[in-house]
Amino acid sequence: MRLKRIWLGLPLLLLSGCNLVLFNPAGDIAKQQGDLIIYSSVLMLIVILPVLALTVFFAFAYRASKQARYEPDWNHSVSLEIVIWAVPLAIIICLAGLTWVATHRLDPYADLSRISKTKPLDPDVKPLTIQVVAMDWKWLFIYPEYGIASVNEVAGIVDRPVEWKLTSTTVMNAFYLPDMAGMIYAMAGMETELNGVMNATGDYRGFASHYNGTGFSKMDFQFKSLDEAGFDDWVETVRQAPAVLDRETFVQLDQPSINNDVTYYNSVADGLWDRVLNMCVGDDEMCMHDMMMVDALGGGGIEGLYNRELYRGICSTDDPRAMFAILRPDLLDRADEIQVARMNLLPPETTLISEPKEN
Repeated sequence: MRLKRIWLGLPLLLLSGCNLVLFNPAGDIAKQQGDLIIYSSVLMLIVILPVLALTVFFAFAYRASKQARYEPDWNHSVSLEIVIWAVPLAIIICLAGLTWVATHRLDPYADLSRISKTKPLDPDVKPLTIQVVAMDWKWLFIYPEYGIASVNEVAGIVDRPVEWKLTSTTVMNAFYLPDMAGMIYAMAGMETELNGVMNATGDYRGFASHYNGTGFSKMDFQFKSLDEAGFDDWVETVRQAPAVLDRETFVQLDQPSINNDVTYYNSVADGLWDRVLNMCVGDDEMCMHDMMMVDALGGGGIEGLYNRELYRGICSTDDPRAMFAILRPDLLDRADEIQVARMNLLPPETTLISEPKEN
């Protein structure tokens, strides 16, 4: 009897060291996501448990050693068909409705509708914007509102919404802070967004939940959920740091490294986030928006002048010769020839919006 109790209690013993953060998080969005998991699991168990029970029942009732009732003429049961089809269909409808409503309500790009179940959202409270850059193998956090940055440590204010803006300088990464909200991907050259809030103070672990190479298991960060006074103290601590996050520092920081220490930067270079998104922090790199403008102009050659007229208003260059000065400096002394070629390439019915300016 004692041995039987030990065996029955073994699963609980194995789970005793688990931190079930998904079902007991510190943030409202994460709580709603945890509730969705529970409700979905319960609905699915309505089918799974009877199936498991009937499996045991049939194995016992129709075992070889027992003479089961023989009914050779039985071939159909309306009631049985109704149960087999109606119950799973009802569960699927309920599950689909629940999931559809919840996923739209928990859209990571949508602004929060509340702080917690018992606390409404104050419309006068501005979300704290934090820009996140995933690197090999560390996290960089930039605070545009305060002009500071940190590596592998980030802080927020309890009950104040946080608006995460995420990108990557390397492979696709998965940003995951289980206590606040669900996982979201960060991709190079793109910006994704995640909205969440913390309802309790404390230190919480975040990590990269998608395998991304050698330092994957060490790509963690700490989120400090603080009251307003504590957050102000943290900001002041960061501002006392000697390091500055300029373009040169960013390029050095972007080199692959593992087990990075927490690092603070007292200021951030203007326009750094836009350069990170356009993958042109280094001096020898062409920004993606400039590359797209060149493509829209037909690649910068004479043949691209016709495309320039088609894409006028999209590009930032009004004078074709300004683009030639950047892309084809060898053609600057051929302005008249370029103008003639431009006119010949355009259809006769095309009206030019502006002509090139004279030198």
